[in-house]
Amino acid sequence: MAVHGPAMTDVARLAGVSHQTVSRVLNGHPNVREQTRLRVRAAIAELGYRPNGAARALVTGRSQVIGVVAQNTTLYGPASLLAALEQTAAEEGFAVSVGSVRNLDHGSISAAVERHLSHRVAGIVVIAPVESAGEALEHLPKDVPLVTVDGDPSRPVPLVTVDQVAGARAATQHLLDAGHRTVWHVSGPSDWFDSVGRIDGWRQALLAAGVEPPPLMPGDWSAASGYRSGQMLARMPEVTAVFTANDHLALGVLRALHEFGRRVPDEISVVGFDDVPEAAYFIPPLTTVRPDFDAVARASLQMLLAQIESGTGGALRQTIAPALVARESVAPPRH
Repeated sequence: MAVHGPAMTDVARLAGVSHQTVSRVLNGHPNVREQTRLRVRAAIAELGYRPNGAARALVTGRSQVIGVVAQNTTLYGPASLLAALEQTAAEEGFAVSVGSVRNLDHGSISAAVERHLSHRVAGIVVIAPVESAGEALEHLPKDVPLVTVDGDPSRPVPLVTVDQVAGARAATQHLLDAGHRTVWHVSGPSDWFDSVGRIDGWRQALLAAGVEPPPLMPGDWSAASGYRSGQMLARMPEVTAVFTANDHLALGVLRALHEFGRRVPDEISVVGFDDVPEAAYFIPPLTTVRPDFDAVARASLQMLLAQIESGTGGALRQTIAPALVARESVAPPRH
């Protein structure tokens, strides 16, 4: 025999109000006295009542589902953003439907968006950290509430992003402030906006200090790539400070330096980016830059909900400042 949970009429009976009043409270209607609203909320909590999403959509004309388009990846940054979006949406009473794509190109993104629209989602968030996603976003329907995360800052699409330039400047300046004459950089892939922003921030900090940037060490996001760059850096006695575009690159650099007998931080200081959970347990514990993924998720959802409520595009740009996390991988250079 099926067991049904509490209904709206049960909430109304316990709170001593009509079921129409319960509906107004659930839908955020302004014409409800605060005392009544609190009484209804208390009854909902006591009974464990969960409103039916489909029924609410019929009443409000709005779905309670947000569509997210994201690349199918285990990279820490995009994966953390997706998890934060799901948590933040749940707190606002929305479910998240994720459309995972293998590649962030025009065809894949357009197809994922069409799938979301066919399910009548309330709005769409696209995690679009690579250049190939840019063109697809410009060709999406204009009447769809849409926010991009870590997308192309040069395109006129609503965007929330970590301030990559500021984070890289902070990392580089931290090494300069420790007394290093210059800082070498192991970058991420050239088609990622995160990587480009971090290169820009690194260069800006050096030029502002009157230092000509040394040659860039191009890489991808992997520890293996960092290891290969670290093998070259370890052979260069003039290198005393390295800033890597993420913590996995830093891990590879640390391994290579250890194999070559270059002690960190006694001989070479290293700073990463992302503050992965393992960063505090590297040898030595890694100084890094921590993006606030929760703040990015909150800002993205607020921007999207503003579009849904108003029916207009709303704010176009918001950047979230990261924070430097100082640990034990930075020390003054030996002279």
